[in-house]
Amino acid sequence: MKTANNTLEDIILSHDRRGIGALRPHLAPNFCTEAAEYILKHRRQVFITTGFYIPQSQAAETDGPLGALALGDALMDIRAIDSQVIYLAGAPLSAILADYLKSTDNQTLVIDYPIVDGHEANTKIADEIVAKHKPSLLISVERCSPTASGQHLNMRGRDITANTPRIEYLFVRGIPSIGIGDGGNEICMGNFADVIAADEQLPSEPGTITCDRPVIASVSNWGAYGVVAALSLKVKKNLLPTGAEDRQRLEQLVKAGVVDGVSGEQKNEVDGFTAPENEKILTELNSFVEKSLR
Repeated sequence: MKTANNTLEDIILSHDRRGIGALRPHLAPNFCTEAAEYILKHRRQVFITTGFYIPQSQAAETDGPLGALALGDALMDIRAIDSQVIYLAGAPLSAILADYLKSTDNQTLVIDYPIVDGHEANTKIADEIVAKHKPSLLISVERCSPTASGQHLNMRGRDITANTPRIEYLFVRGIPSIGIGDGGNEICMGNFADVIAADEQLPSEPGTITCDRPVIASVSNWGAYGVVAALSLKVKKNLLPTGAEDRQRLEQLVKAGVVDGVSGEQKNEVDGFTAPENEKILTELNSFVEKSLR
Protein backbone atom coordinates (compact mmCIF):
# COMPACT_ATOMS: atom_id res chain seq x y z
CA MET A 1 0.00 0.00 0.00
CA LYS A 2 1.93 3.03 -1.23
CA THR A 3 1.32 6.62 -2.11
CA ALA A 4 3.75 8.72 -4.09
CA ASN A 5 5.72 9.48 -0.93
CA ASN A 6 4.84 7.09 1.90
CA THR A 7 3.68 3.73 3.07
CA LEU A 8 1.58 3.30 6.20
CA GLU A 9 4.67 1.93 7.88
CA ASP A 10 6.68 5.03 6.91
CA ILE A 11 4.09 7.25 8.56
CA ILE A 12 3.86 5.42 11.87
CA LEU A 13 7.65 5.02 12.13
CA SER A 14 8.36 8.69 11.47
CA HIS A 15 9.83 10.77 14.32
CA ASP A 16 11.43 7.65 15.81
CA ARG A 17 13.03 8.78 19.08
CA ARG A 18 13.84 5.37 20.56
CA GLY A 19 15.40 3.50 17.66
CA ILE A 20 12.53 1.04 17.23
CA GLY A 21 12.99 1.39 13.46
CA ALA A 22 15.97 -0.95 13.83
CA LEU A 23 13.45 -3.79 13.92
CA ARG A 24 11.84 -2.90 10.61
CA PRO A 25 14.07 -5.17 8.47
CA HIS A 26 12.90 -8.07 10.63
CA LEU A 27 9.20 -7.57 9.83
CA ALA A 28 7.24 -7.93 6.64
CA PRO A 29 7.40 -4.67 4.63
CA ASN A 30 3.62 -4.29 4.88
CA PHE A 31 3.22 -5.38 8.50
CA CYS A 32 0.17 -3.12 9.02
CA THR A 33 -1.64 -4.84 6.17
CA GLU A 34 -0.66 -8.27 7.47
CA ALA A 35 -2.07 -7.38 10.89
CA ALA A 36 -5.30 -6.08 9.34
CA GLU A 37 -5.74 -9.25 7.33
CA TYR A 38 -5.14 -11.30 10.46
CA ILE A 39 -7.80 -9.34 12.33
CA LEU A 40 -10.35 -9.95 9.59
CA LYS A 41 -9.50 -13.66 9.56
CA HIS A 42 -9.94 -14.01 13.35
CA ARG A 43 -12.51 -11.31 14.00
CA ARG A 44 -15.23 -13.23 15.88
CA GLN A 45 -14.35 -12.38 19.50
CA VAL A 46 -11.48 -9.90 19.84
CA PHE A 47 -9.74 -9.12 23.11
CA ILE A 48 -7.95 -5.75 23.08
CA THR A 49 -5.65 -5.13 26.02
CA THR A 50 -3.71 -2.02 26.98
CA GLY A 51 -2.30 -0.15 29.95
CA PHE A 52 1.31 0.58 30.89
CA TYR A 53 1.96 1.60 34.50
CA ILE A 54 3.91 4.80 35.19
CA PRO A 55 5.36 4.41 38.71
CA GLN A 56 6.13 8.05 39.50
CA SER A 57 2.48 8.90 38.84
CA GLN A 58 0.85 5.63 39.95
CA ALA A 59 -1.22 5.86 36.78
CA ALA A 60 -1.51 4.43 33.30
CA GLU A 61 0.03 6.26 30.37
CA THR A 62 -1.70 7.90 27.43
CA ASP A 63 0.09 5.68 24.92
CA GLY A 64 -1.99 2.56 24.43
CA PRO A 65 -5.57 3.44 25.45
CA LEU A 66 -6.12 5.78 22.48
CA GLY A 67 -4.93 3.18 19.99
CA ALA A 68 -6.88 0.40 21.68
CA LEU A 69 -10.09 2.44 21.52
CA ALA A 70 -9.47 3.29 17.87
CA LEU A 71 -9.10 -0.40 17.05
CA GLY A 72 -12.21 -1.27 19.03
CA ASP A 73 -14.22 1.45 17.29
CA ALA A 74 -13.04 0.22 13.90
CA LEU A 75 -14.11 -3.35 14.64
CA MET A 76 -17.47 -2.22 15.96
CA ASP A 77 -17.94 -0.11 12.83
CA ILE A 78 -17.56 -3.20 10.67
CA ARG A 79 -19.70 -5.37 12.92
CA ALA A 80 -21.68 -6.44 9.86
CA ILE A 81 -18.82 -8.84 9.23
CA ASP A 82 -19.24 -10.36 12.68
CA SER A 83 -16.84 -8.69 15.12
CA GLN A 84 -17.21 -8.53 18.89
CA VAL A 85 -14.80 -6.61 21.13
CA ILE A 86 -13.82 -6.91 24.79
CA TYR A 87 -11.23 -4.65 26.44
CA LEU A 88 -8.90 -5.89 29.18
CA ALA A 89 -6.89 -3.64 31.50
CA GLY A 90 -5.76 -3.42 35.08
CA ALA A 91 -6.68 -0.80 37.65
CA PRO A 92 -6.88 2.15 37.54
CA LEU A 93 -7.15 2.18 33.74
CA SER A 94 -9.94 -0.41 33.59
CA ALA A 95 -12.32 1.89 35.48
CA ILE A 96 -11.26 4.91 33.41
CA LEU A 97 -11.96 3.02 30.17
CA ALA A 98 -15.31 1.76 31.46
CA ASP A 99 -16.37 5.27 32.47
CA TYR A 100 -15.21 6.71 29.16
CA LEU A 101 -17.14 4.12 27.14
CA LYS A 102 -20.24 4.68 29.25
CA SER A 103 -20.00 8.42 28.61
CA THR A 104 -20.13 7.73 24.86
CA ASP A 105 -23.02 5.24 25.14
CA ASN A 106 -20.67 2.41 24.18
CA GLN A 107 -21.67 -0.86 25.86
CA THR A 108 -18.41 -2.70 25.14
CA LEU A 109 -17.30 -4.80 28.11
CA VAL A 110 -14.13 -3.88 30.00
CA ILE A 111 -12.60 -6.67 32.07
CA ASP A 112 -10.74 -5.46 35.15
CA TYR A 113 -7.76 -7.81 35.13
CA PRO A 114 -6.48 -8.41 38.67
CA ILE A 115 -2.89 -8.47 39.87
CA VAL A 116 -2.06 -11.70 41.68
CA ASP A 117 1.17 -13.46 42.51
CA GLY A 118 2.20 -16.93 41.43
CA HIS A 119 2.03 -19.02 38.29
CA GLU A 120 -0.88 -21.17 39.46
CA ALA A 121 -3.08 -18.21 40.41
CA ASN A 122 -2.37 -16.37 37.17
CA THR A 123 -2.99 -19.49 35.12
CA LYS A 124 -6.36 -19.90 36.82
CA ILE A 125 -7.40 -16.32 36.04
CA ALA A 126 -6.46 -16.73 32.38
CA ASP A 127 -8.22 -20.11 32.23
CA GLU A 128 -11.45 -18.63 33.58
CA ILE A 129 -11.44 -15.65 31.23
CA VAL A 130 -10.75 -17.78 28.16
CA ALA A 131 -13.38 -20.35 29.13
CA LYS A 132 -16.02 -17.67 29.66
CA HIS A 133 -15.34 -15.41 26.67
CA LYS A 134 -13.62 -17.72 24.15
CA PRO A 135 -11.44 -15.13 22.39
CA SER A 136 -10.60 -15.75 18.76
CA LEU A 137 -7.93 -13.03 18.68
CA LEU A 138 -5.78 -11.16 21.19
CA ILE A 139 -4.50 -7.64 20.46
CA SER A 140 -2.05 -5.94 22.79
CA VAL A 141 -1.42 -2.19 22.46
CA GLU A 142 1.50 -1.04 24.64
CA ARG A 143 1.49 -3.65 27.38
CA CYS A 144 4.64 -4.52 29.27
CA SER A 145 6.05 -8.01 28.72
CA PRO A 146 8.14 -9.88 31.27
CA THR A 147 11.85 -10.15 30.55
CA ALA A 148 13.81 -13.42 30.64
CA SER A 149 14.17 -12.91 34.40
CA GLY A 150 10.39 -12.63 34.81
CA GLN A 151 10.44 -8.93 35.68
CA HIS A 152 8.33 -6.29 33.99
CA LEU A 153 10.70 -3.40 33.29
CA ASN A 154 9.87 0.03 31.93
CA MET A 155 12.12 1.95 29.51
CA ARG A 156 14.18 3.25 32.42
CA GLY A 157 14.76 -0.29 33.64
CA ARG A 158 12.52 0.20 36.67
CA ASP A 159 10.68 -2.88 37.88
CA ILE A 160 6.89 -2.39 37.63
CA THR A 161 5.99 -6.06 38.15
CA ALA A 162 4.02 -5.36 41.34
CA ASN A 163 1.70 -3.04 39.41
CA THR A 164 1.34 -5.05 36.18
CA PRO A 165 -1.48 -7.58 35.70
CA ARG A 166 -0.16 -10.77 34.08
CA ILE A 167 -2.26 -10.43 30.95
CA GLU A 168 0.59 -12.09 29.06
CA TYR A 169 -0.75 -15.41 30.43
CA LEU A 170 -3.38 -15.13 27.69
CA PHE A 171 -0.70 -14.77 25.02
CA VAL A 172 1.04 -18.09 25.66
CA ARG A 173 -1.96 -20.30 24.85
CA GLY A 174 -1.80 -20.48 21.08
CA ILE A 175 -4.65 -18.02 20.59
CA PRO A 176 -4.05 -15.92 17.45
CA SER A 177 -2.39 -12.68 18.53
CA ILE A 178 -1.21 -9.24 17.46
CA GLY A 179 1.15 -7.10 19.51
CA ILE A 180 1.87 -3.40 19.06
CA GLY A 181 4.90 -1.79 20.67
CA ASP A 182 7.39 1.03 20.40
CA GLY A 183 10.20 0.39 22.86
CA GLY A 184 11.34 -3.23 22.96
CA ASN A 185 9.76 -4.16 26.30
CA GLU A 186 6.18 -4.83 25.19
CA ILE A 187 4.15 -7.92 24.39
CA CYS A 188 5.29 -8.91 20.85
CA MET A 189 8.94 -7.95 21.33
CA GLY A 190 9.85 -11.54 22.11
CA ASN A 191 9.80 -12.00 18.33
CA PHE A 192 12.93 -9.85 18.17
CA ALA A 193 14.52 -10.38 21.59
CA ASP A 194 18.01 -11.13 20.31
CA VAL A 195 17.99 -8.16 17.93
CA ILE A 196 16.72 -5.80 20.64
CA ALA A 197 19.26 -6.93 23.22
CA ALA A 198 22.10 -6.34 20.74
CA ASP A 199 20.97 -2.82 19.82
CA GLU A 200 22.50 0.04 21.83
CA GLN A 201 19.35 2.18 21.72
CA LEU A 202 16.92 -0.54 22.78
CA PRO A 203 16.56 -2.35 26.14
CA SER A 204 19.28 -4.79 27.10
CA GLU A 205 16.55 -6.89 28.75
CA PRO A 206 13.74 -7.00 26.17
CA GLY A 207 10.27 -8.40 26.55
CA THR A 208 9.99 -12.13 25.86
CA ILE A 209 6.31 -12.58 24.96
CA THR A 210 5.83 -13.26 21.26
CA CYS A 211 2.84 -12.82 18.98
CA ASP A 212 1.75 -13.94 15.53
CA ARG A 213 1.66 -10.49 13.89
CA PRO A 214 3.91 -7.86 15.47
CA VAL A 215 3.49 -4.16 14.72
CA ILE A 216 6.09 -1.52 15.57
CA ALA A 217 5.75 2.26 15.58
CA SER A 218 7.40 5.35 17.03
CA VAL A 219 4.39 5.52 19.38
CA SER A 220 2.21 2.48 20.01
CA ASN A 221 -0.98 4.47 19.44
CA TRP A 222 0.34 5.28 15.97
CA GLY A 223 0.86 1.58 15.33
CA ALA A 224 -2.78 0.92 16.19
CA TYR A 225 -3.83 3.76 13.88
CA GLY A 226 -1.71 2.23 11.11
CA VAL A 227 -3.55 -1.06 11.51
CA VAL A 228 -6.91 0.77 11.46
CA ALA A 229 -5.81 2.50 8.26
CA ALA A 230 -4.97 -0.88 6.72
CA LEU A 231 -8.34 -2.24 7.85
CA SER A 232 -9.97 0.76 6.20
CA LEU A 233 -8.41 -0.11 2.87
CA LYS A 234 -9.49 -3.73 3.22
CA VAL A 235 -13.16 -2.92 3.87
CA LYS A 236 -13.12 0.17 1.63
CA LYS A 237 -14.30 2.55 4.35
CA ASN A 238 -12.27 5.04 6.39
CA LEU A 239 -12.42 3.77 9.98
CA LEU A 240 -9.85 6.18 11.42
CA PRO A 241 -10.68 8.84 13.98
CA THR A 242 -9.93 12.39 12.92
CA GLY A 243 -7.21 14.34 14.67
CA ALA A 244 -9.84 16.43 16.43
CA GLU A 245 -11.68 13.34 17.65
CA ASP A 246 -8.45 11.84 18.94
CA ARG A 247 -7.53 15.06 20.76
CA GLN A 248 -10.93 15.19 22.44
CA ARG A 249 -10.52 11.58 23.60
CA LEU A 250 -7.00 12.32 24.84
CA GLU A 251 -8.22 15.30 26.84
CA GLN A 252 -11.01 13.26 28.41
CA LEU A 253 -8.70 10.39 29.43
CA VAL A 254 -6.10 12.79 30.84
CA LYS A 255 -8.77 14.57 32.84
CA ALA A 256 -9.73 11.16 34.25
CA GLY A 257 -6.17 10.48 35.41
CA VAL A 258 -4.10 9.06 32.53
CA VAL A 259 -0.61 10.58 32.19
CA ASP A 260 2.07 11.19 29.59
CA GLY A 261 4.49 8.28 29.74
CA VAL A 262 7.65 10.38 29.33
CA SER A 263 7.04 13.15 31.85
CA GLY A 264 4.59 11.29 34.07
CA GLU A 265 2.49 14.43 34.09
CA GLN A 266 -1.26 14.65 33.63
CA LYS A 267 -1.15 16.62 30.39
CA ASN A 268 -2.33 16.21 26.82
CA GLU A 269 0.76 14.50 25.45
CA VAL A 270 1.66 11.00 24.33
CA ASP A 271 5.24 9.78 24.85
CA GLY A 272 6.32 13.41 24.93
CA PHE A 273 4.58 14.27 21.65
CA THR A 274 2.13 17.15 21.89
CA ALA A 275 -1.50 16.86 20.87
CA PRO A 276 -0.83 18.72 17.57
CA GLU A 277 2.07 16.36 16.80
CA ASN A 278 -0.17 13.36 17.36
CA GLU A 279 -2.90 14.91 15.26
CA LYS A 280 -0.43 15.35 12.42
CA ILE A 281 0.12 11.57 12.24
CA LEU A 282 -3.62 10.95 12.09
CA THR A 283 -4.00 13.65 9.44
CA GLU A 284 -1.36 11.91 7.33
CA LEU A 285 -3.00 8.51 7.79
CA ASN A 286 -6.46 9.87 6.98
CA SER A 287 -5.09 11.51 3.85
CA PHE A 288 -3.39 8.25 2.87
CA VAL A 289 -6.63 6.30 3.27
CA GLU A 290 -8.82 8.84 1.50
CA LYS A 291 -6.46 9.04 -1.47
CA SER A 292 -6.20 5.25 -1.68
CA LEU A 293 -9.97 4.82 -1.62
CA ARG A 294 -10.63 7.24 -4.48
